[in-house]
Amino acid sequence: MILRTATPNDIPAILALERTPLAREFVGQWSEERHHATLSGGDALYYVSERSGAVQAYAILRGIQETSCAIELKRIVVATPERGLGRSILKELMRIAFRELGAHRLFLDVYEDNARARHLYESLGFQYEGIMRDAANRDGQWHDLHLMSILESEYR
Repeated sequence: MILRTATPNDIPAILALERTPLAREFVGQWSEERHHATLSGGDALYYVSERSGAVQAYAILRGIQETSCAIELKRIVVATPERGLGRSILKELMRIAFRELGAHRLFLDVYEDNARARHLYESLGFQYEGIMRDAANRDGQWHDLHLMSILESEYR
């Protein structure tokens, strides 16, 4: 699997992945401008996975400049789920967060009804921390998000 740092030229492919029907169900929809601002803002890292020159997945780590050493996995979107790519990418992101960026804690939030993602996170050692009530609006309806994290000591 190839995971590389994304560039502004990858944003059209990132937007296309984000707008697929499955991703729209579980991932917030950002504008092109917001992705450009986040990518260039200095506190986030974007990664893409390619196959035959086409972007198959992307991920965003945020909070890389925080003194708390807590990094957020803001996004992970895979074009074709249930083929193991998401698991491989998540393992690599965990390695990057803990080994390269010196994170103490890697955290994320996930829609309550996204059982597939919650199962993946749990299988890799993420712990459930609680519910963020009505934290995300999807199609005009408020939804709870589950907060999950893994500590560096648990990763080792």
